[in-house]
Amino acid sequence: MMINKHSLRALLTVALLVSPLVSRAQTDNWESWLFSQIMKHPNAMAAKEQSAALQSAAEANEQPLYNPEFSLGADRTGSTNNFEAGLSQTIDWSNQKESLQSKAVAMRISAEAELNETILERTSESLVALVAWRASKQEAEIAESQQERLNVLFELVEQRQKAGDIGRADAELLFLSLSEQLSEVAQANASIDMVEARVRELLPDWTPQRGGVPDSFWSSFESTFGGSDLLAHPAIVAAQARWQVLQAEAEATSRRTKASPTVGLVGGRDGGENVVGLTFSIPLNVRNNYSAQNRAAGQLALEAEARFQALYRKKKYELEGTRAAWQRYEQQLSRWQELSSGRVQRSADLLGEQWKVGDISTSGYLQALGQRADSLKTGIELERQTQFSLIELLRQSGELTAPFQ
Repeated sequence: MMINKHSLRALLTVALLVSPLVSRAQTDNWESWLFSQIMKHPNAMAAKEQSAALQSAAEANEQPLYNPEFSLGADRTGSTNNFEAGLSQTIDWSNQKESLQSKAVAMRISAEAELNETILERTSESLVALVAWRASKQEAEIAESQQERLNVLFELVEQRQKAGDIGRADAELLFLSLSEQLSEVAQANASIDMVEARVRELLPDWTPQRGGVPDSFWSSFESTFGGSDLLAHPAIVAAQARWQVLQAEAEATSRRTKASPTVGLVGGRDGGENVVGLTFSIPLNVRNNYSAQNRAAGQLALEAEARFQALYRKKKYELEGTRAAWQRYEQQLSRWQELSSGRVQRSADLLGEQWKVGDISTSGYLQALGQRADSLKTGIELERQTQFSLIELLRQSGELTAPFQ
């Protein structure tokens, strides 16, 4: 998406005020298309399956810990057949299930957050590629327009040279400028090819006819622009959930080290007599009290907590820096638009008229045309960097996943 004459905020305000229902419908359609393209990417498909696997693992932690056991035995004493059948059940005496259920809840949160983080990264990459494509197209248009002007100028110079109105040096100077411009046009078009390849890799069904990012897409974020709660960022949510998973696992490990008794009921015949009995067994944690396992589980939870806090701190300062960078680019873009408002577009015709009447030399005219093209490219670069920094701001704040939720 590129900005022509108004600041970014003005454009977003206009997008909200002019035909809001139509604009919103178009944006919804584009967002739906973008989301479908992102989810077609193999990286997103892999993340989706990984999320499903974590959901299944969470479900496994919600299941009963112990299944009942059935036993059967038989023997023969003399002419008498003896047999025995029994049913036993280990009891979750320390209530490990409670800790594992807490772990399952955190695992589900982690699974969803990690998938959202992948969507966030793929969305950011896709928007950057589309912005780069649009900027490359505009740069190529400027280069081709400059080449057309030089072609026309070259023909006029040849005519004036034959008429004796202009010297050979001017024609040679123009030839050199035109030769350089041919190379610039080739480089600009090659840049488009490279960027288009990147967009196609990220968005399988994209075509140049679909264009770049619609202006109305950004209106979804106009009220916040990096002001959302950082704790809702998918990476932060995932890190916090991983910490909670390990906390629950540490608690489950602690409870698991406590002995869980097993009770059973047996019955059968022995020596021709019916027998019924109860069994009871309990592990004796004498040789190994599992304290090392408890410490290890607790230390892993502390590590996850520290990593969560470090990530939050890192994201907080990155977000502040990114917001400041975007604001600076936006200010400079607005200033450039104020300075160039109408001047750059009119300057080419004005310079051409001055050259024809002899007010400026051919070398001065070529230099002025080059400066005009550089000014246009400066505007494009400012627009591109403004968009890049805005995308990075929305990525750092986690807001790029908002339209898809």
